[in-house]
Amino acid sequence: MKVDGALGTSLARVPETVKMLEAAGFDGVISAETAHDPFFPLLLAAEHSSKVDLITSIAVAFARSPMNLAAMAHDLNAYSQGRFVLGLGSQIRPHIEKRFSMPWGKPA
Repeated sequence: MKVDGALGTSLARVPETVKMLEAAGFDGVISAETAHDPFFPLLLAAEHSSKVDLITSIAVAFARSPMNLAAMAHDLNAYSQGRFVLGLGSQIRPHIEKRFSMPWGKPA
């Protein structure tokens, strides 16, 4: 079993939080798409850690182009030396149309 900890919503506290979670023996850290983009906190976490997995929980897939999302995930995985885990979700229609200003449609 693996145990992950949340980075929280304060970008300024990400470095100290990831160091604390890694020192405590957590296997991974998660960043959710709530107050911020889920990827930037994980970039900060990658810079200030060396062992923990870096996990999106969850990144909204429909609000991004597939190519942009793939490139971002690839770069974060390369920068973190293989520690990135991409968690995707579809979200609901009102969030896609209102929060992200994207059209709603079939995923494929």
